[in-house]
Amino acid sequence: MANIASQIKRNRQNEKRRLRNKSVRSEMKTRAKAALAAAETGDEDTAREALRIAHRSTDIAVSKGVLHKRTAARRKSRLAADVDRLLAG
Repeated sequence: MANIASQIKRNRQNEKRRLRNKSVRSEMKTRAKAALAAAETGDEDTAREALRIAHRSTDIAVSKGVLHKRTAARRKSRLAADVDRLLAG
């Protein structure tokens, strides 16, 4: 445990931010899994809609500062490629 007042305050701030970011991160992962699950069923319309929602939740994470914009772009690209691959196969 820190003895320095500024570090004690920093720990409190970090914990608040961690809890605030946790739900955004969890939502993003859930939407990505839903998009992959929809693609596995083979229904293209449902999969495309789920992919759109997953991309939107990733964009929200960027706007809230949870993800860097390039990290989000990479994740969105990989998710879209995975969905396309599942739909094609």
